[in-house]
Amino acid sequence: MNLSLIPQLQHTQSDNFFLLAGPCAIEGEEMALRIAEKIITLTDKLEIPYVFKGSFKKANRSRIDSFTGIGDEKALKILRKVSETFNVPTVTDIHEVEDAAKAAEYVDVLQIPAFLVRQTDLVVAAAKTGKVVNLKKGQFMSPESMQHAVIKVTDTQNEQVMVTDRGTMFGYQDMVVDFRGIPTMKQYAPVVLDVTHSLQQPNQTSGVTGGRPDMIETIARAGIATGVDGLFIETHFDPSTAKSDGANMLHIDHLERLLTNLVALRKTINSLS
Repeated sequence: MNLSLIPQLQHTQSDNFFLLAGPCAIEGEEMALRIAEKIITLTDKLEIPYVFKGSFKKANRSRIDSFTGIGDEKALKILRKVSETFNVPTVTDIHEVEDAAKAAEYVDVLQIPAFLVRQTDLVVAAAKTGKVVNLKKGQFMSPESMQHAVIKVTDTQNEQVMVTDRGTMFGYQDMVVDFRGIPTMKQYAPVVLDVTHSLQQPNQTSGVTGGRPDMIETIARAGIATGVDGLFIETHFDPSTAKSDGANMLHIDHLERLLTNLVALRKTINSLS
């Protein structure tokens, strides 16, 4: 990936993958800063370009009583504080057209959720902010069809776009990553693999999404082997108490070992190129 797309990464020279990581949702200032500090300690040590991830609100919920956020402005200010405290770029999801300009005042990357990536007005609104746009591949879309989503951004005179694969629906309650899609989508834009959401098990009868965090390293290794530019990992100090998507999250205590193994694998892959 051309790291110059993200302002705070312009100075970074790395043959490594880059990392988008953090909690699913911003639950409060202390937790966000604590998670960011822990991840930055690891990414600095391993020379991994890093973008802090946190949703300022969660609009795609299975149940009406699910956690949706602590308040838009409050959460966005926390994202800005993370960026200013640690000098790292940040990324957050947007769900409505008016979210684009609002979130763009606080973050560096606007992410279009997979369920919404065909919403032209939303994609164009994100592109018009001039921010980097991260398009998550719809669970219902082929890799080839993501070319059209990318073109919506570039036709808006914004070349700062990347694509994130988060798996494809296989039946009603499982996700599968088709790794053939990685090189296909790299023809259109830099490609990120969303490791943790690819292991979701949606549409459970309880209304709470399940997951397979035991498979995180397997999926991440495969992504590195197939040439992804970046990885997306949601992590938390206690996934069992996370207010959103805890079932597929990585416990932050396991992050160092995972990243160390992936960096070693990336170096091996690079040496064979």
